[in-house]
Amino acid sequence: MKNYAILRLLLAAFFLYVAWPYFPYAVTTLEQIFWGSWLVFLFLVIGANLATLLQMTKPPVMEQKEITSRQVDMH
Repeated sequence: MKNYAILRLLLAAFFLYVAWPYFPYAVTTLEQIFWGSWLVFLFLVIGANLATLLQMTKPPVMEQKEITSRQVDMH
């Protein structure tokens, strides 16, 4: 399950890498609001995946079913 969180963090880092050069070109208020909200959303994604990776929260429901099915198979 940690693989999914790591992959999502890498994808978020790639998006930040691609978008970073365009931040200084935001001149109008609308562009600044867009990039500001984009950064807030990106940091929320990064924070949620770090919380999952550090096991501070439960994994997503789809990943929880795999854990329970594996536990049932082992018993």
